[in-house]
Amino acid sequence: MHRMLRGALVGVGKMGLSHQSILNAHPDVELVGICDSSSYLLGVLGKYTGVPTYSNYEKMLDEAKPDFVLIATPSKLHGQMARAAIERGVHIFCEKPFCLSAEEGAALAAAATARDIVTQVGYHNRFVGAFQEVKRLIDLGGIGEVTHVLAEAYGPVVLKPQGGTWRSKSSEGGGCLYDYAAHPINLVNWYLGEPVGVGGTVLNRVFSREIDDEVSSTMYYSGGRTAQLSVNWSDESVRKMTTRITAWGTGGRIFADRQECQAFLRQPHPDLPDYTAGWNVRYTTELTKPVDFYLRGEEYSAQIDHFVSSVSAGKLDVEHDFGSAAVTDKVMGMMVADSARGPRVAGDEAAGTWTAAPASAPTIHSLVAERGREWAARGAAAVKRYRAARAQRTGGRS
Repeated sequence: MHRMLRGALVGVGKMGLSHQSILNAHPDVELVGICDSSSYLLGVLGKYTGVPTYSNYEKMLDEAKPDFVLIATPSKLHGQMARAAIERGVHIFCEKPFCLSAEEGAALAAAATARDIVTQVGYHNRFVGAFQEVKRLIDLGGIGEVTHVLAEAYGPVVLKPQGGTWRSKSSEGGGCLYDYAAHPINLVNWYLGEPVGVGGTVLNRVFSREIDDEVSSTMYYSGGRTAQLSVNWSDESVRKMTTRITAWGTGGRIFADRQECQAFLRQPHPDLPDYTAGWNVRYTTELTKPVDFYLRGEEYSAQIDHFVSSVSAGKLDVEHDFGSAAVTDKVMGMMVADSARGPRVAGDEAAGTWTAAPASAPTIHSLVAERGREWAARGAAAVKRYRAARAQRTGGRS
């Protein structure tokens, strides 16, 4: 007899409610608990879904006894909630960004791996057909050796001075870097691996008082490869979040957004018989696999399907797991530290030192900035410990 997985959800904001709908419609999942701090929301959900509701997260884990939990709370709570689930042997899907500290994320990744707990973080762009095609083309060498990537994300999130939600507070993990730029950074890491460094980072305010509204940075990779990051969530010229990837290589160029993947190949490639020399276009309609339940985009259901399948099969997903997300956290920590150093000013070249240029106001998260340099160094060590633990656990298999 087919056994349905028992799932629980904590956090029923915008993303939490979307996840609740997807889980509630999933043929292999029985939703056995919903947790939130809002008694009003819990009352409505309890009345109309019949799912038990909780205001205490650990009580839900202990009483509902889920096979997995989906964490969709403000970012600062992710670490402690993931730890509580790991201690109880519960599999975890966590919204992004994973943690505000790469060290904490890598430690949790190692702890989950040690207990054979399936983990995944909600970087849904990895489940967009066009961005998956970019990955396939790069891995097969369709454009030769990649030399440079431009990763962009724009959206109309903050268009005037405002506040009131956790996304507008630095202490909660809000800001364009952690909430928006995390997505293109994660995609570039997926394509090129972990960068060896970052430089020229600017975390700038447009309308916000406390957090950054636009992000620019350069990521440096082995072999002289680079990636440029350009992100702005105060851009009213786009209707909703728009993510774009452009990759240049010795054998061509790729451009992709959610709608299509365009590839220019200098010559035919033996492993890509469906591509010819010159321009090729593949549309999302032909690249995207159908899902049983559509909400906001196929990728949102596809990532949950992938996670549920991994839990059912007891398969540790090393491509989309906590360890992968911790690398993205590490890169963001490096960018915070780089931004805090500021640009070089005249006279520094001879001394070989950094001097921060004068600024009228801080332009980075007050909470994260203090620890940026520390996170970058400690995060690197923690990621190495996680990889060693995973290699030992899997016998060196990737």
